Amino acid sequence: MPRGNVPRQPSRSGRQEGARRTMGAPLLKKRTPAKTAASDVSSGRGAVSAGNASKLAVGKRGSSPRAGDAASRVSTDPLAPERVRQIIAGLDSLYPGVTCALTHRSAWELLVATILSAQCTDVRVNMVTPVLFEKYPTVEDFAALAPEQLEPDIRSTGFFRNKSKSVVGAARKVVADFGGNVPQTMDELLSLPGVARKTANVVLGTWFKKNEGVVVDTHVTRISRRLELTKQDDARKIEEDLMRIIPRERWTDFSHEVIWHGRKLCVARGPKCADCGLEKLCHAADKTWSTVEIHPGAKP
Repeated sequence: MPRGNVPRQPSRSGRQEGARRTMGAPLLKKRTPAKTAASDVSSGRGAVSAGNASKLAVGKRGSSPRAGDAASRVSTDPLAPERVRQIIAGLDSLYPGVTCALTHRSAWELLVATILSAQCTDVRVNMVTPVLFEKYPTVEDFAALAPEQLEPDIRSTGFFRNKSKSVVGAARKVVADFGGNVPQTMDELLSLPGVARKTANVVLGTWFKKNEGVVVDTHVTRISRRLELTKQDDARKIEEDLMRIIPRERWTDFSHEVIWHGRKLCVARGPKCADCGLEKLCHAADKTWSTVEIHPGAKP
């Protein structure tokens, strides 16, 4: 074999290993620095409209105030006093003169009906209570029962064992401690078996006309969250939020109106937004029809 360098043999694939760019191959273009927004605007390309510019300026710290900024802040604040007043006025217009949907003739009958309404519809309770109160006309009649005796009469309302214990226990305490009369203060009502703040607020507000709190049931919970009046899940915290923004003289009426609204229009599934008088004030994420902006955080 001759000495010296041996020329490389072409590869079987027909391509030389480590082949360099051949003459005439296109060169990669160098990237040019992006033009600034100012140059685009000055050249007329990508110009930002006056309306868009004003939108971009909204919310920036240090931006100069504009004439419409105050109104914009009010309209976007869900707890703005004017918005709350509009909600109350809208409910008044939709449900004039409404009251508690539970059929009753006395404070005791209302107390019993409210205890039975837990996890049960008012319609069902109203089917049960007329027969129940005809059978046991007085609080003393209930106090004389054993809970097991009451169970068959209220079975259709659900959770009948616990409810029978609550009703009989409440009757015995009303007779023993309050002379057979339903007490008229929050603390005394809360001392009765089966009575929490919702039941106490119903009795105090509806029968005794005392606005000691806001009734918070499933309807009030769902709708107050939809309307962005609260972000809470706990009933007590929701009540506290509503008591801060709703005038005290309206607490009971507001509760009844919202409950009726939850039954008639703002139902849990498929709310009837197209028929709702509060539609323009509602930005709920689950609306079925809307003429206003939707707020993702407005959830039931």
